[in-house]
Amino acid sequence: MDRRSLLRSAVIGTGAVAFGFTMSREALGYPAQTGPSPYGSLQAADANGIRLPSGFTSRVIARSTQTVAATGYTWHGAPDGGACFPDGSGWIYVSNAELGSGGGGVSAVRFNSSASITGAYNILSGTNRNCAGGATPWNTWLSCEEVDRGYVYETDPYGNNPAVRRAAMGRFKHEAAACDPDRKVIYLTEDESDGAFYRFIPDTWGNLSSGTLQVLRETGSGLSWADVPDPDGSPTRTRKQVPGTRKFSGGEGCYYTSGTCFFTTKGDNRVWAYDAVNNTLAIAYDDNLTSSPPLTGVDNITGAQAGDLYVAEDGGNMEICIITPDDVVAPFLRVTNQSSSEICGPAFNPAGNRLYFSSQRGTSGTSSGGITYEVTGPFRTSL
Repeated sequence: MDRRSLLRSAVIGTGAVAFGFTMSREALGYPAQTGPSPYGSLQAADANGIRLPSGFTSRVIARSTQTVAATGYTWHGAPDGGACFPDGSGWIYVSNAELGSGGGGVSAVRFNSSASITGAYNILSGTNRNCAGGATPWNTWLSCEEVDRGYVYETDPYGNNPAVRRAAMGRFKHEAAACDPDRKVIYLTEDESDGAFYRFIPDTWGNLSSGTLQVLRETGSGLSWADVPDPDGSPTRTRKQVPGTRKFSGGEGCYYTSGTCFFTTKGDNRVWAYDAVNNTLAIAYDDNLTSSPPLTGVDNITGAQAGDLYVAEDGGNMEICIITPDDVVAPFLRVTNQSSSEICGPAFNPAGNRLYFSSQRGTSGTSSGGITYEVTGPFRTSL
């Protein structure tokens, strides 16, 4: 029996799978299984090459190396992680640039209440491989460097304040961040094959200049958090400093909601659910535990008002897949004729009726070919 069949048999027999950790009652429906999307099947590709459910439309917001419409600002290459922020009656979408050699950073595009673009500008530059990150409750964007001993930068989406390097959040191959306002911590993923899962506890919530970096570890008695002795990561990398550190295969996206931090790992195509209330860990999705899995190459993750998760693919067949609160996984959209790219930066505007994302390398397959999109339609806001 191969690994997929073996693990799927375990799911069928027990309703959940535990590998050295405790399953909470809320996790008994995990892992998600293939089923029909609440939005129906994908239609034929539109003029932008995107297959969407009926009633949804797409438009191109920006293209790398080209001027953003109605502005004089040139959009960055290799667009990656992103988020939306309220701006009066409009909103702002920020997008990382995953470029090396000091070419990384963050750009922002501003929309008015009718979704017309009114401006675009830079909020961080001179950094390296800004991959994902996370929004804070105080409306800043944490941009993470995906390089060895990389930093987290706190940036201002509104363009009023300079970006600040937050060294206290540790130096490692950062991927994503998710704020937990209930416990006043920030979860962090690490893009290494033996990466760790971290949390940062600021000395003062809302001020990231100082605090304690901790790593999740696993012992005979279960999961616990331990202080990282040297967050600077030199000479010993942060993921190797604490005995019993729980290892994850290539940490990617990270999203917190209602007591649970969902995060993805690309090495095993999993979506994890860390129950912060009960300090337990569950597998919310695994392509080896799902019949005819639609989601592969898991990467960035975000959530919608109804409780649906949206997971972007790096590879696979260039889809954003939905995982519903009743643990059904299905394609939501597919980008066609861009097989040398990846989908990045999914984020909803504050009203929850527009979804933004990028194809990092577009149709050209190069970092200068990135395309940032908007999808509009009848997104559900409640179940």
